[in-house]
Amino acid sequence: MKRFAYCFFAAALVCSCSEALRREATGEPVIPVREAGEVTEIYVTDYLPAVNLEKLPRVRVSGAYDSLRVDGGIITLYGSAGAVEVLSIGKVDIPILPKLPVTQGLTTAGMDNGRIILEGAAEGCIYRCFVQNMLADKAIQGGAIDIDKLPYVGGRSYLRVYASDGKVLYNDLLIPLQNGEPLLTADGLTRHDANAQVLYSLMVDRFYNGNAANDSPLNRPDVDPRVDYKGGDLKGITDKIEEGFFDSLGVNTIWISPISQNPEDAWGQYHNPDTKFSGYHGYWPIFNTKIDHRMGTEAELRELLETAHEHNINVILDYVANHMHINSPTLKAHPDWVTDSLLPDGRRNFELWDEQRLTTWFDKHIPSLDLEREEVCDAMTDTALFWVDKFDFDGYRHDACKHIPLNYWRMFTHKMKSRYPGRALWMIGETYGDNELIGSYVKTGMLNAQFDFNIYHTAIDVLGREGVPMTRMADVIDQSLRSYGAHHTMGNISGNHDKIRFISLAGGAVSWDEDGKDARWNRNIGVTADGNPEREAVAFKKALLLEVINLTIPGVPCIYQGDEYGQCGGNDPDNRRMMRFSGLSANEQWMLEETGKLIHLRRSSMPLLFGDYKRLYADEHALVFERSYMGEKILVGINDGEAPACIDLGEKSVEIAPFSYVII
Repeated sequence: MKRFAYCFFAAALVCSCSEALRREATGEPVIPVREAGEVTEIYVTDYLPAVNLEKLPRVRVSGAYDSLRVDGGIITLYGSAGAVEVLSIGKVDIPILPKLPVTQGLTTAGMDNGRIILEGAAEGCIYRCFVQNMLADKAIQGGAIDIDKLPYVGGRSYLRVYASDGKVLYNDLLIPLQNGEPLLTADGLTRHDANAQVLYSLMVDRFYNGNAANDSPLNRPDVDPRVDYKGGDLKGITDKIEEGFFDSLGVNTIWISPISQNPEDAWGQYHNPDTKFSGYHGYWPIFNTKIDHRMGTEAELRELLETAHEHNINVILDYVANHMHINSPTLKAHPDWVTDSLLPDGRRNFELWDEQRLTTWFDKHIPSLDLEREEVCDAMTDTALFWVDKFDFDGYRHDACKHIPLNYWRMFTHKMKSRYPGRALWMIGETYGDNELIGSYVKTGMLNAQFDFNIYHTAIDVLGREGVPMTRMADVIDQSLRSYGAHHTMGNISGNHDKIRFISLAGGAVSWDEDGKDARWNRNIGVTADGNPEREAVAFKKALLLEVINLTIPGVPCIYQGDEYGQCGGNDPDNRRMMRFSGLSANEQWMLEETGKLIHLRRSSMPLLFGDYKRLYADEHALVFERSYMGEKILVGINDGEAPACIDLGEKSVEIAPFSYVII
């Protein structure tokens, strides 16, 4: 009966709207519209990136809005509904979230006679229910969802529930469905379920050398060996996949650093010590559509992707869109394609990250592209799509997103969704800034997610600095959920190639107040400054607590290579030491094993993957929260203090040892 109903619905879509809209209705859930206030401007392609704006079907909106205006590809809502409403474009239904205070507490209590029981919302709350992008409100009655009344979608789909009572907006619910039935265990999840990912970030040249024949260091006296090529390559990643390194750790998505051709010579200049730099990191592209010979060959890249997919592992490519190397043939052919390096007031437009964020150059030898110009944007988005057109990548990590104008992301995603409608391509970006800036790029027609650097910076401050209370961590988690939704896929990082290794901050080998870039060159940085074994043991415990936070809160955890065993180091290039797979110390081996246990726990737990988050307790040193899914609950307690934490939660009490955690 369900299947017949779905076929009838799909036929109606074909008659009433384009093929793109038909796919959108039953395809990837569209990120909701958020009311901006009394006037909300909606770019249609931010939500339906593949739609043909010249043949836009009927636009409707529910709720008590003063008026609705449609002008080309922009829809404007006037007024505020004060409740969760629905924007319908043809047969595609998109939630509109009101500008109300957000509260946690809505959850699923389990199944009862084919109905999903909801709890935690106030009496009289109004619910909105969607399967993919089809409104299914008729399935909700009396605080329960009748599964038989939901639109049927074969294979994987997602049930989403939003609720408000006119005073608050509740956290959203997300329930994965398989052939119309709720998934109750993680066994049915695949690598294409974005919320079930655990990312592993690696720098190709610093990971593992699988093919010594392509080693080609500069070996120049003016290049410090620490910033020369070390020999890691694509074949090395394949070897480690085949050896079971990622399977053992539990990782199911690998983010690899850029692999496009970089210069053959040295650039930049640092003093004390005096050194230039090779392009071992991959962020100075000469040719955007050619694999750097020091990284490998096209055949080796295909072997890597095939091997990863055989192990049910995604591979996403780090791509640089903001700039190219000054000697690239593209810039030599089009010297006017770059932004002006000289400001009207006579200053050089270098490293003005916030003041001139859309035009500033990262360095003198890597001019920023003027992507606000349509012809430049059109050419460079085609170039970027080369990698998913020619190779079976699973998506992108996009570099320096906030320095790239929104028109680039709109054009890029429109092309990608239009050209490859059947592929599961997930994209995460890098933007440093507040939640509003970071979130402005997170739309179905731009990026799926960005890294939540505010979670990271708060976590390392709370765990590593003296006097920063755990309540701040709890507050920032709440802010993140309010900003991005209760089931976002924002990246929660353990560190990255631009950061001092947290364990060296936690152990005191690097001071919080010193310049980590100077420290990297002038001394051998370990975990502690004095080798004190007790201080080192505590630093490892704190580093593990960072992994606990990332692996138990909503979002997608991302581990930077070596953090799983507590790699120490200062800032770039000291945070890019060659990966170690043997010879670990007792503390490092302990951390590796504990991190692996946490990852496997997360990937096997529906509450940790899709559960609703609720803060239960927070004080100076302790945080306790609950994740719940379909009646199954997991309690997480974290204590970064020197004394045990004994916490009375009313019905139960929780005791957490110093610098430790509990998961119950």
